[in-house]
Amino acid sequence: MTQLSPWPQNRLLVALPSRALKRLMPALEHVRCESGAVLMDADGSLDHIYFPDSGVISMVAVYADGNTIEMATVGREGCTGAQAVFGAKRSSARLLVQIPGTAARMQRTSFARAMASMPPFQSLMYTYVHAFLEQVLVSVACSGGHTLKQRLARWLLMMRDRSDDDTLPVTHDILSAMLGVQRPSVTIAGGELERAGLITRGRGQITIVNRRRLIEASCECYQLVRARVNEHLPKTYA
Repeated sequence: MTQLSPWPQNRLLVALPSRALKRLMPALEHVRCESGAVLMDADGSLDHIYFPDSGVISMVAVYADGNTIEMATVGREGCTGAQAVFGAKRSSARLLVQIPGTAARMQRTSFARAMASMPPFQSLMYTYVHAFLEQVLVSVACSGGHTLKQRLARWLLMMRDRSDDDTLPVTHDILSAMLGVQRPSVTIAGGELERAGLITRGRGQITIVNRRRLIEASCECYQLVRARVNEHLPKTYA
């Protein structure tokens, strides 16, 4: 494998004691994650764990009719394959790159060895899984309890937190698939946010022009997820 050089930017990895991270680095491979790439499919072999340095990866549920809906997002604050912490060998979701970037990739076998032999790594991963599950639970509640406009605002804010860029390379087709609604519904919700002066929409991108007011337009779930992650893993989310 190609060793990361000089140091990973993933905030979960950087939260490890430096000695533990140095020990882990030979097992990490630096890879590029291109927009739209499927890193792993639902029910596929869970061969790798990805620790994003930049960009955003979505965990997507895939239904028998081909429809999809996003269950969670992972950026520089976390990693994919949380179920590997408990020894899972197959992926429960499709991993789809939403915003391109780079990641530290680790083989599942190496991950399992690190879990068994490195107490700091094991402790960190258990803590991350706790925070990750809370994100998923909030997302489920949000989908059933809040308006599409609120959910769209929350989704855009979450992408912004992980990308450090107000312009997000996302299309209405991506938004409809991630939010589990028809494209015209996303167009209407996006138009409301744009007319309110919170975002602008361009070809293949959306720009946040007023983050403070977009937070106000979002549901409470956005701040709740940030608070929960910060409680478990301070300074990793944003």
